[in-house]
Amino acid sequence: MTMKKALATLLIAAACGSAFAAPKADIVRHKIPNSDFPIALAVTIPPTATIHFISGQVPAVVNKDAPGDSLEAFGDTKTQSETVLKKIKEILQGMKLEMSDVVKMQVFLVGDPAKGGKADTKGFMEAYTQYFGAGAQPPQPNLPARAVVQVAGLSNPGWLVEIEVVAAKK
Repeated sequence: MTMKKALATLLIAAACGSAFAAPKADIVRHKIPNSDFPIALAVTIPPTATIHFISGQVPAVVNKDAPGDSLEAFGDTKTQSETVLKKIKEILQGMKLEMSDVVKMQVFLVGDPAKGGKADTKGFMEAYTQYFGAGAQPPQPNLPARAVVQVAGLSNPGWLVEIEVVAAKK
């Protein structure tokens, strides 16, 4: 085969390649065996998906009369988690994404002085389940892989919560 003929054959094959491509894989959320806890054990993202990294979001002020570096300005862990998750939802919507596209979540909780300095994971979960799992309205079964860690502090002493997410969509 001449070089010219080989190149022509290669170009034709490349142009037709999409007709022979394997079907695009879906994003797969692996459930935790024997559990109804509203997180995924793991999430597999195919190479055909676009991945979006959303920077850590912090709480909104809920009491403008309180000092800007106080818990009173931002509320308890549940309130702060609600405002952070609402911000994340709005950011995603601005990117034409939904909470159901979140595949990974990293949650940073500061110990709540009202809880003896321990992270209020219960308060966080009350907010989280408004967006993920069977308790969400409407139910949202696309669960992210997730970690929740207690940290010594965030950059504002009034903040108890910071959340970053990764979203993916085909």
